[in-house]
Amino acid sequence: MAYFDAASSEPLHPQAREALLAAIDVGWADPARLYGQARRAHLLLEQARTEVAEALGARPDEVSFTSSGTQAVHLGVLGTLHGRRRAGRHLVTSAVEHSSVLHAAGVHERDGGTTETVGVDLTGRVDLDRFAEAVARPGTALACLQTANHEVGTVQPVAEAAAACRSHGVPLLVDAAQTAGRMPIPPGWSVLTASAHKWGGPAGVGVLVVRKGTRFRSFLPEDERERRRVPGFENVPGIVAAAAALRAMAAEAAQEQARLSELVARIRETVPKIVPDVEVIGDPVDRAPHIVTFSCLYVDGEALLTELDKAGFAVSSGSSCTASTLRPSHVLEAMGVLTHGNVRVSLPRGASAAEVDRFLAVLPDLVRRIRQDAGVA
Repeated sequence: MAYFDAASSEPLHPQAREALLAAIDVGWADPARLYGQARRAHLLLEQARTEVAEALGARPDEVSFTSSGTQAVHLGVLGTLHGRRRAGRHLVTSAVEHSSVLHAAGVHERDGGTTETVGVDLTGRVDLDRFAEAVARPGTALACLQTANHEVGTVQPVAEAAAACRSHGVPLLVDAAQTAGRMPIPPGWSVLTASAHKWGGPAGVGVLVVRKGTRFRSFLPEDERERRRVPGFENVPGIVAAAAALRAMAAEAAQEQARLSELVARIRETVPKIVPDVEVIGDPVDRAPHIVTFSCLYVDGEALLTELDKAGFAVSSGSSCTASTLRPSHVLEAMGVLTHGNVRVSLPRGASAAEVDRFLAVLPDLVRRIRQDAGVA
């Protein structure tokens, strides 16, 4: 099986596995206690925090660990809004943010706040002028913008958006889930979220970074852990493994991501030549190096994913025709692109040219058969 769904979850990095197994034996105790085993766990936790902070361009005391990237987003959005209630109740997001941001925005609205959603162009890039106008509105408490889109890979103008936010005294929350460990983090953000299993760490570890000077107050009952931002017992072995994976991925990034980007470019260029009535989606140049998405007209998305699975390829979809949703992806809808028969290919570290060539070899016949079965071939 060729695993082509790294945007959902990157396979566990070998260095993360090694670190996890070691930390299970020595990092199991409560890092908040004072006896020997606890002090050892505390040292492991703080060393991991320092390594993650360095990789993300932050200070260790700005970094907190959560139970997932989704929880990091929820805490980051709602905690910053809660901390800045005196500044206003207005939230600004792009139309293609991850669903965790949209769900947090929904909670904010039900609590009496307002949300302004800024549209994107056909490549999925946010309208920067409209974004700047939105954050300039009186009462804006927070803006949110991802580093790169999780479905189509388009890189967002984070540094420029951050400059606009800064000029109006508005903090910017950046969801870096798809680029942390793969690409440099753009400057200027106030709050950052990420997820360890996206960079080859274990599932169950998220990262929430809150810059010094950013008003933040958790909307959850507080305890003494994680700078009072995230309640609950820290997963020290998982955090240690997450830090090891992030360090390893960042060290490999320049070479490996350039290699994967070439393979993605091959898919982008070849698919329209070998499959009729197909639309390749997202920016062809300014994109995450490992993601490519395309949609096939007259094709049932679930059927295509099933046939690709049978042929030995694990891919995902934002199509309206998948088992996980009854409507098209909000990202594809916001972009105004074709949603039928959507396939997202996202290459993990180590993905080979031979696997990509095999994918390109089997795809045309699978699409043709599905269209034929539907009576449109």
